[in-house]
Amino acid sequence: MRFTYAEAMTDPSHYLPLAKAAEAAGYTSMAVADSLAYPKESDSVYPYTEDGSREFLEDKEFIETFTLIAAMGAVTRRIRFTPFVLKLPVRPPVLVAKQATSVARLTGGRLGLGVGVSPWPEDYEVMGVPWERRGRRMDEAIDIVRGLSAGGFFEFHGEFYDIPAIKIAPAEPFPILVGGHSEAALRRAAVRGDGWMHAGGDDLDELLARLARIREAEGTADRPFEIHVISADAYTPDGIRRLEDKGVTDVIVGFRMPYVKGPDTEPLDKKIEHLERYAETVIAKVS
Repeated sequence: MRFTYAEAMTDPSHYLPLAKAAEAAGYTSMAVADSLAYPKESDSVYPYTEDGSREFLEDKEFIETFTLIAAMGAVTRRIRFTPFVLKLPVRPPVLVAKQATSVARLTGGRLGLGVGVSPWPEDYEVMGVPWERRGRRMDEAIDIVRGLSAGGFFEFHGEFYDIPAIKIAPAEPFPILVGGHSEAALRRAAVRGDGWMHAGGDDLDELLARLARIREAEGTADRPFEIHVISADAYTPDGIRRLEDKGVTDVIVGFRMPYVKGPDTEPLDKKIEHLERYAETVIAKVS
């Protein structure tokens, strides 16, 4: 089992010391949240809170994803960084490929690119991208990012993107991890991804079963595949073993509820204390 430390919507000055502390404590990776802008008016619903509220996001400082990874990568040597998740279809995929290969090279290959479809129409509106057919746009964007990161000349002619033969340097392959709980997201992970990222909830067993069926039907069941999950079982050694038995490869753990309004007031030393205690009581017991 591998362990990902998740912290977001906190004081930006905390991230670099937290990355160093997580690496020293034995975590495999650190999750990096992604958010572009907060709309003044919106009737959108956040899919991962009980009441659909997104007000907890207002005035939270989100450092741009690749910028934060590069900064944390500069002060660490081993820990990997996994966007959780980058809103890929609202971004130009050639630019994403350039950003991702750049940070992958600068960090010595320590990137696992988590990608997802933003649930909010406002993200598409402010980026000048149509909301309609966003899933198919996502599929094409994944193919472009993968093709360009592999090296050599690559061209793409699809429904949404038409790219002549180009290559980028540096070219640095990295795993692409697909987030989402819908049938389309699970299929996208099974067909196009190197792994799947779970966003929490009580339906993990059902989602894992559906994912396994899709991978079997698509002929990808024997391909190396990462499964990153959020689960209450991740907080005890026995729970970790249960997750391993289900085929989970990575657990994502955090030590505070992020979905609250207002600033994060937890001091940095308390955050480090929490992540170190988990490393002592769980990571050390199952490694």
